[in-house]
Amino acid sequence: MTTSTSSSSLPDAPTFTDVLEARRLLAAHLPPTPSWTYPVLNEAVGATVWIKHENAQPVGAFKVRGGLTLLASLSPQERAGGVVAASTGNHAQSVAYAARQFGAPCMIVMPENANPVKAASVRALGAELVLRGAVFDDCRTIAAQIAAETKARYVDSGDEPALIAGVATAALELFEAAPRLDALFVPVGAGTGAAGACLTATAVAPECRVIGVQSAQAPAAYEAWRSGAPATLPNKTVIEGLSTGQSFKLPQQIMRALLPEFLLVDDAEIRSAQRLMLAAAHTTAEGAGAAALAGLLARREEYAGKTVGLICSGGNASETELAAVLAAPLTS
Repeated sequence: MTTSTSSSSLPDAPTFTDVLEARRLLAAHLPPTPSWTYPVLNEAVGATVWIKHENAQPVGAFKVRGGLTLLASLSPQERAGGVVAASTGNHAQSVAYAARQFGAPCMIVMPENANPVKAASVRALGAELVLRGAVFDDCRTIAAQIAAETKARYVDSGDEPALIAGVATAALELFEAAPRLDALFVPVGAGTGAAGACLTATAVAPECRVIGVQSAQAPAAYEAWRSGAPATLPNKTVIEGLSTGQSFKLPQQIMRALLPEFLLVDDAEIRSAQRLMLAAAHTTAEGAGAAALAGLLARREEYAGKTVGLICSGGNASETELAAVLAAPLTS
């Protein structure tokens, strides 16, 4: 699963066996995160809702599972050459955290207006931080160029089998806590989380319907899934973890085969869902972390009385974002 994506070839998709191997690797580094249900939220939604709390990870987001899995799979020589990644923040923290764990030099490229909470975390983890590019897609190009020039290992945020296998372990833990879910809502930026959830659900919970949720203000992944062709679309969302203007090949390959439903929700709906999570589930979620709840609220009537899972992918909200959350209307 260590195939580089710097060439035009697409690496092989991970299998559920790779997910199990990732869980074995991660056992030495991460305890399982909580999976909880909240009576007030259940009443507000009209369903039994299980939240998978990836906001409880050491970097505040699910992506650390993928970073550790990938760095664990590299040879000592590859680690010594260093890693380079681009991100709006959570992939950056994931790779920086894993690089520190395995003693690998690390450079991260983030947008010039990066979330200060995430940027500070990257620096604190010992990575070299480069603030260049207006949006994530610019950073991705810059990081790939730096990796090519320095011979470092470019760690793409989507087209990496080890990342997908690693983040898939979150869904596996949720199904172990709540094995009879009717549906599982998963936020989609690059699509690694949704792809991993599909792999896991197909293997251990085939009756569970996995549903991807993306911002309508950055719908590239949705359009690629819908049309079956790569997509590049305007990226106008303020939801950092969903801020992608281009689709990613490998997650799309998996989602087109295994994801039965994909929803678009407005940024305003995501902000309202963030506030509801804060009020009814005692959970500070960043925008992407509340997107799954926004998707469930958009399908509230369909899932009334059922048992539903939500991946809260992260909790790295800046003070500015939290102010916007508190100003948002409270969904009832």
